Amino acid sequence: MQRIPCVLMRGGTSKGPFFHASDLPSDPALRDEMLIDLMGAGHELEIDGIGGGSPQTSKVAIISPSSHADADVDYLFVQVMVADRRVDTAPNCGNMLCAVGPFAVEQGLVAARDGKTLVRIRNLNTDSFVDALVHTPGGVVRYEGDTAIDGVPGTAAPVQLTFLDAVGSKTGKLFPTGQATDVFDGVPVTCIDMAMPMMIVDARHLGVTGSERPAELDADTGLLARLEALRL
Repeated sequence: MQRIPCVLMRGGTSKGPFFHASDLPSDPALRDEMLIDLMGAGHELEIDGIGGGSPQTSKVAIISPSSHADADVDYLFVQVMVADRRVDTAPNCGNMLCAVGPFAVEQGLVAARDGKTLVRIRNLNTDSFVDALVHTPGGVVRYEGDTAIDGVPGTAAPVQLTFLDAVGSKTGKLFPTGQATDVFDGVPVTCIDMAMPMMIVDARHLGVTGSERPAELDADTGLLARLEALRL
């Protein structure tokens, strides 16, 4: 067993442990294997780890001082799979990103100012830059507030994020196919690369309303197969 310091934080609709990069193995393969064990991946409940048994609660943020002139800290996002013993470091996660600023201030990586503190973040997954504005009255991070977001109970202090170069983070273009709308297998879709590549589809073209509960959508195997076919 090893002692590895971390801070469990919520960012947006996600939560997970935040680590200093210096506290983890520098070898990516060893680091990923350690995170898989730490989160308990490979079991749907992640019972032998600190993961929460869902993609939203099986996420990791790794933070380090940045060597780039335009950033204060570097942020590497790691999505640890729940049922599978593997990780994904290709995409960014804007939810966990919300907690990077408060973590950086709390850990002394960025000096707090009275009122609000600007934390300049370089996301290593997409090699992009984000400015986070953290509420720090009296030079102390404030977590209480009246800001509410869908999917999270209660309210908290807001964190303003400004994505400085989010367009074409992976493909180099806002519309990777060169047009705003494509038709795949008879379904109109928009392929867009804004902070991360995604496909936008009108729910009506898939026979759903978009207001279904997650469990209902997860149980619709026909819908999931249709979405996967469109995605591919």
